Amino acid sequence: MAGDSLPYAFVKLTRDVGERLARYTPKISTTFTDRRPPRDFQFGVGDIVSVTIFEAAAGGLFIPAEASVRPGNFITLPNQQVDNNGNISVPYAGNIRARGRTPVEVQQAIVDSLKNRAIEPQAVVSLIDQRTSLVTVLGEVNRPSVLPAVAAGEHILDSITRAGGPKLAGYDTIVMLERRGRRATAPFGALVYQPANNVYSHPGDTIYVYNEPQTFLAFGASGTQGQFKFDAWRLSLAEAIAKASGLKDEQADPGFVFIYRGEPREIAEQLGVDCSKFSGPIIPIIYNLNLREPAGYFLAANFEMRNKDVIFTANAVSVEVTKFLNFLRTIMATVNDPLVYATNYYTLLNVSKGIGSSTIVTTPTPIVTPTP
Repeated sequence: MAGDSLPYAFVKLTRDVGERLARYTPKISTTFTDRRPPRDFQFGVGDIVSVTIFEAAAGGLFIPAEASVRPGNFITLPNQQVDNNGNISVPYAGNIRARGRTPVEVQQAIVDSLKNRAIEPQAVVSLIDQRTSLVTVLGEVNRPSVLPAVAAGEHILDSITRAGGPKLAGYDTIVMLERRGRRATAPFGALVYQPANNVYSHPGDTIYVYNEPQTFLAFGASGTQGQFKFDAWRLSLAEAIAKASGLKDEQADPGFVFIYRGEPREIAEQLGVDCSKFSGPIIPIIYNLNLREPAGYFLAANFEMRNKDVIFTANAVSVEVTKFLNFLRTIMATVNDPLVYATNYYTLLNVSKGIGSSTIVTTPTPIVTPTP
């Protein structure tokens, strides 16, 4: 890493490295670690609320003594909206704080305000129209919408289902969860195969579902070079090499298969990388897989590919030697050809004058190179 070259870390792929990496995949659960369901529903500005007040007997504050036959000693107030100050209005109780409170807390506040004036008052507060505790689901779903949060709690997949489910193939679908300024992204399959990622949706969450085919690149002495799609929920390194038509027998060195990837700093530290010489949260790492060892095939089968990984297979040493010898042959032939052509020219000239032999060298003298 001398000069102005980009720094990177080199890690040999071993069983221990493979096990450490297997514990880390792009997860929502590592960003949002709280597994509890959302807290009790709380009112917000704009919610429509219904308030019903009961008294123990007629002749109280709300039910006059001369009242006619009625189904019960209660009165239902007109539905009202939580105002910009976060309050609702209750006769004889004044403004009651509603924003940030649960229905039970609002009920108790009303009772506390009326208990010295009404006959054993009780209150029931209900949500009529939910306008603040919402979950937004948008992107590649069949019915992008703003959904009322479920009081009992629901998971991300439940919210996506209420929005009609993903439009496209699941293995190309990415889910992003944004909550209170924090954001996490994971493949849709990670929510299905790893239930820990399917965390609860909370009021105010934004769930963005989008399509991004996962791909990897294969270079060097692979059977086929280029960009390849995963076309699957998960793809191992062994499967990725097979997708690229394996390794070229006459060219590749199975002991030097490299995977280029940027790892989060915390993962790099777990792998024993000295991160002090790197800046930023992503550490460039080159993994080396040795397929000359039988264990290398099992390591490749357990190494999970990630989006935008790069696989490079180095040439065998013999291939490099052959390239060098061919280079030498080209140089020597370049020097030798003018001499041959000059010899032929003067031979033809002498023959035309009737001088000397008529033997003409028609091809350059072959240069023998050793077979690597």
